[in-house]
Amino acid sequence: MTARAIGILTAASLALAACGHTTGDRALSGGGIGAGAGAVGGALLGGSPVTGALLGGALGAGAGALTSPGQVDLGKPAWK
Repeated sequence: MTARAIGILTAASLALAACGHTTGDRALSGGGIGAGAGAVGGALLGGSPVTGALLGGALGAGAGALTSPGQVDLGKPAWK
């Protein structure tokens, strides 16, 4: 995976991660969003969608767990 792809995945994960108000909700939703964005990014950039999903999921979960609802709040998670 190229540095450009990792940068795109990081930006997408940080921008989209973390719906919900609890740390667990934010990590779970951030991981899901990051995995989806990473899989698409990996496929579009000619890399591996699985690797992209793993990296994006990890980055998204981390971003979700480390941010607060005041920093990034996309509303109530779909599972609640």
